[in-house]
Amino acid sequence: MASQQTWGMFKSRQPAPDEAWEGVVLDKSRGMADGSNLYRYLTVRLSTGETRKIRADRGLWDSVAEGDGIVKRAGADPVKK
Repeated sequence: MASQQTWGMFKSRQPAPDEAWEGVVLDKSRGMADGSNLYRYLTVRLSTGETRKIRADRGLWDSVAEGDGIVKRAGADPVKK
């Protein structure tokens, strides 16, 4: 995927600034991918049918539930629909 960069053995799941998409939240999870920082993830089914796991900020992660729609506009962070 063009939006995922790799540093060492970790992939960045942060959406690229120029990406634009819409989708539905399938799952929420948290993890310490680097062993010291807690990251929040959303598994999203995009309108194209692709499923992607993205990193979300705490505000978005707390505000969405499974089945909620989210939208990512170019130049902006993902937000709840």
